Amino acid sequence: MAARVFVAATATDDYSYVIGTNSTLPPHLRPSWGRAFRVTTVCLALWVVPLFFLGAWRGLGDVLFQEGLFFSKAAMVTFGGAYAVLPYVAQQAVEHYAWLSAGQMIDGLGLAETTPGPLIMVLQFVGFMAGWHQAQDLGLGGAVLGGLTATYFTFMPCFFWIFLGAPYMERIRHNLFLSGALTAITAAVVGVVLNLAVWFGLNVLVPNSKGIDWFALGVTVVSFIAMQRFKLDIIPVVAGAATLGLIYRLLF
Repeated sequence: MAARVFVAATATDDYSYVIGTNSTLPPHLRPSWGRAFRVTTVCLALWVVPLFFLGAWRGLGDVLFQEGLFFSKAAMVTFGGAYAVLPYVAQQAVEHYAWLSAGQMIDGLGLAETTPGPLIMVLQFVGFMAGWHQAQDLGLGGAVLGGLTATYFTFMPCFFWIFLGAPYMERIRHNLFLSGALTAITAAVVGVVLNLAVWFGLNVLVPNSKGIDWFALGVTVVSFIAMQRFKLDIIPVVAGAATLGLIYRLLF
């Protein structure tokens, strides 16, 4: 029975189920002012109402409300993915808001790099630590709410732009002016990622400006040689570095 179904499917010349350049888009994917208004209304409500609730419940100066504002802004003004947003988040969370220390920020990045899931979820760690340090009246619940707040207000603006802009992507792709702008943004993101590498590198190799951490420097050099010279995959390199670090901390 299954064989006949597959044969019938492959024998047909009807490829209407394939999305191609000449495909007719369904109504909900066609750009229109009505669709844009509906998407904007729903997404703004889902975005602003929880933020208003946090402000009414905890106050405008509370860490949870400040997290909502900060991560909304981070999602709106940063381009290029996790590695591009992390320098801004690290600078603001550590130096401006004092939600966590530079060492804890590095721990969060290490945790995100060695666990399943998108790297951007390091922001959840930042939110968790912010709640842990500055919403102590709620206990562990404050830390959990901090992590949930960071996650929600990071992704809500992103989904808003995705749903609003998706029908226009084909038109944007063929616009030379916008293509040039996106190329320039890509170049800028490379510099931002380099800034992230320098910031984390300095805080790992020269922690708290108290001198070089020779063990960390040695692991860095060995890892670099392993990947560049011997073409080892990232997974065994990270696993080996984690094992060396655990042994080092247990012995010293």
